[in-house]
Amino acid sequence: MASVLIFLGLFFAAGVWSFWKQEKPRSVILVLGFASAMCLAAGIMRY
Repeated sequence: MASVLIFLGLFFAAGVWSFWKQEKPRSVILVLGFASAMCLAAGIMRY
């Protein structure tokens, strides 16, 4: 489960970078960044 959470966090982080490059609304980027951070933190803490 931890590996899935870490993978999902990295996937969301790549989405944040992609959305930043496309100049999407900041609120979308913030929500996606928060989701990425939570997934990465949960995955790391489960290891």
